[in-house]
Amino acid sequence: MLNETQRQQLERLRRGRRVPVRLAERAAIVLHAADGLENQQIAQVMGISRYKVSRWRGRYAAGGLSGIERDAPRPGRKRRIDDQRRAAVVRKALREKPDGQTHWSRATMAAATGLSDSTIGRIWREHGLQPHRVETFKLSNDPQFVEKLRDIIGLYVTPPEHAIVLSCDEKSQIQALDRTQPGLPIKPGRCGTMTHDYKRHGTASLFAALNVLDGTIISQCQRRHRHQEWLKFLKLIESQVPAGQDVHLICDNYATHKHPKVRAWAKRHPRFYFHFTPTGALWLNMVERFFRDLSDKAIKRGSFYHVNDLIGAITEYINQHNENPKPFIWTASATDILAKVKRARRVLDKL
Repeated sequence: MLNETQRQQLERLRRGRRVPVRLAERAAIVLHAADGLENQQIAQVMGISRYKVSRWRGRYAAGGLSGIERDAPRPGRKRRIDDQRRAAVVRKALREKPDGQTHWSRATMAAATGLSDSTIGRIWREHGLQPHRVETFKLSNDPQFVEKLRDIIGLYVTPPEHAIVLSCDEKSQIQALDRTQPGLPIKPGRCGTMTHDYKRHGTASLFAALNVLDGTIISQCQRRHRHQEWLKFLKLIESQVPAGQDVHLICDNYATHKHPKVRAWAKRHPRFYFHFTPTGALWLNMVERFFRDLSDKAIKRGSFYHVNDLIGAITEYINQHNENPKPFIWTASATDILAKVKRARRVLDKL
């Protein structure tokens, strides 16, 4: 027997416009049974088999509403590849390499194990294996890594009051590449095209200083990137930052940044403070993030007949950026970075 609440629930399912047909049918079976009809009678009224009626009456009696809302789990096809063979595939992917090659592909692993390509792919997905991919890394061996790391992150997270923090670097040897043939524009169903080969028309070097606080860029394109060009860029920075404010420059360890003439210039300008990133830790210099955007959005797909065209494209992108600048927000703490470096060191020491 159904109580009033159960009957109302089943009636809503039977009459609901958005209820799946199979669920409405199961609710109707239970309601007919509650009205006193036998299985054969319900089957005749609804035009279904009495075995189906019996099944859903039994499942409702055993599990209530949840018993008819979902189908019972099915065992599925039996596994044709046993655990031992699966473990062998995983072990081979982790510990071995194919003869004469640096890494496994699905095809080479399938040939080595006698399984199909799709089976190898499923096993790798189950165990999170991607032999075709590799990620790059670099651990700094700078003996002052910790001190330099904390110094620079401190400038990002808690910059000094009444001071300007600039992340500086050069993007050197940017090539003015001209495609050998015109490409086709994008259209529905087809991406744009460009030739794989190109002609070189010279290079330019971009000197850039990213204001950590507001995201604006001070920039200068020059043909070379010696200490003379670096000094010229420092003079440009001096002319564009407010007088009387301290200026903290974050730079990498490129030799031009530490040239004796540059050091002499720094002594004559005591409001400029130089902070150098640890050796092998370019990722710590925030302006590198801007360089990535510049390459992706203004250079990589461009076609430049002359180096002046390249410089013009770079200048236009930076001008557009400075009209609506957005700072990059540094979120990783020095403690978190040092903990990650220590874990990487432990792993490398075991190899």
